[in-house]
Amino acid sequence: MTDARTAAVAPGTDLVSEIQRLRREMNAVILAHFYQEPEIQDIADFIGDSLALSQKAAETDAEVIVFAGVHFMAETAKILNPHKQVLLPDLEAGCSLADGCPPEEFDKFVRQHPDHTVVSYINCNVETKALSDIICTSSNAVKVVDSIPADRPVLFAPDRYLASWVSRTLGREMVVWPGSCEVHETFSETRLLELKEAYPDAPVTAHPECPRAILQHADHIGSTSSILEFARESDAPRIIVVTESGILHQMQKENPDKELIPAPGADETCNCNECPYMKKNTMEKLYLCMRDRSPEIVVDPALARKALAPINRMLELSR
Repeated sequence: MTDARTAAVAPGTDLVSEIQRLRREMNAVILAHFYQEPEIQDIADFIGDSLALSQKAAETDAEVIVFAGVHFMAETAKILNPHKQVLLPDLEAGCSLADGCPPEEFDKFVRQHPDHTVVSYINCNVETKALSDIICTSSNAVKVVDSIPADRPVLFAPDRYLASWVSRTLGREMVVWPGSCEVHETFSETRLLELKEAYPDAPVTAHPECPRAILQHADHIGSTSSILEFARESDAPRIIVVTESGILHQMQKENPDKELIPAPGADETCNCNECPYMKKNTMEKLYLCMRDRSPEIVVDPALARKALAPINRMLELSR
């Protein structure tokens, strides 16, 4: 992908060598999500899901954090490291869940339920986190909600499908903000059933951001880390994978002898199982953000302190 910024990269630049050099000179750590492009995953110091990346960001000794992910992830790293520089290759790498939960509207929603414990999925912006009592990820959402006393009502935001799965798992009703992930909600039940018929021996592993119609056909439901663990432990020769297709890179590296079958989106004319925000990051942009130390993530200190408390509650619960 070439734009006005990446066009500034000199032809013939060895991006891998340059990124490795800059990492040493800057005392930087590169954190990457499983949904990033394969070459970015391969050069990262650490690859993980949202929970693991938050934990790694909280404990790093590096002076600079280069976050190959989306904006809310880099923002979380900055909240956890207010005195460190946090870089994001492309500031437009956003998230439909975060965008679909405007802070002003969410504030009104919370005020309408004053007696509720507010649990927010980490896929939200700093303002939403600051209005929350505790943050969760798909790895620990069930554990977080289950830690709240049964007599306390729960408000869950911003993913309604994750909330629905947690509610069914625990048998607990919650007030839910009506958000969704534009990638995970596009998986087609009809096309998934066609895959299951074509590969009857293949178990289905799916992310809990998927709608219930998809999850009802899954043999395993979990975060990206959980999906990877399932693939490692499964004896099945082939596995149907229902989440963003970037995860297939690590899955195939860990399971070279297994056939991994990505579930397609409902629209055959697009790569709807790819997150357009995650894919905004490229090797060229990663190199440039390190070379120029920009774009840099900046968070208002007072707002960051408010958001830090619910993040820390999650991290304490996840130890």
